[in-house]
Parts: sequence; structure tokens; C-alpha cells
Amino acid sequence: MAQQKGHTGNPNGRPKGTPNKVTTDLRAWVNDILSNGKERFNEYLEQLPPDEYIRTFTTLLNYVLPKMASTTPDDVLRKEKEMLQELILSLPDEMVNRVSTRLLELQNKENDENKIE
Repeated sequence: MAQQKGHTGNPNGRPKGTPNKVTTDLRAWVNDILSNGKERFNEYLEQLPPDEYIRTFTTLLNYVLPKMASTTPDDVLRKEKEMLQELILSLPDEMVNRVSTRLLELQNKENDENKIE
């Protein structure tokens, strides 16, 4: 008699982390293609016109380098203010006064810059 849908003969089910056979075979196949195709890929790269080579090169960089977040002066000021505010909670009173003074300076600087715009 056939098993009911959703029920196998194994009461524990497949152990967690056990790879799917199709996925395992597919990964092995792709790995084999990539491993054995390096020299051929390099030959094709050498044949590309300079603009295509640069486009391919920069596209491949996305797979090995993390993306960098762009920062503006406003981002830097905002981050410094956040860090200082977090420090206030853990500092003794005399240090809190120094941090508060710096926060006011940053706020005044930001206000002055906004007035100029």
C-alpha cells in the first residue's frame, strides 16, 4: 500500500541539514564545470574588447567584495551623535557633562550649516 501524502515510513523524518540529492548532484555538476572551465574562461576574457572586459571584471567583483556604503557628512555627524548618546548612559556624571557639551557643539554646527543652505 502506498504511503499517505506527507507521511513516510520514517517516524523521525529526514535529519535536519541532510542535503537534497538533486541539489547535491547539481552543485557537484556546477562545481565541475567551473573548476574545469577556468582556463577556457580566461581565454574568453582575453578576447573581449576592453569595455566588455571591464564590465565583466567589475560584475565579478560583486561576488567577492562586500558593497561599501556611501557616507555623507550628515551621516558622519548623526553616527557620532548616536555613539555619544549611548556613552552617556555608561559614564560618570563629570564625563556626562563633557559629552553633553560636545553634543551641543555638534548640534550648533549642524544648525549653522542648515542656515547657510
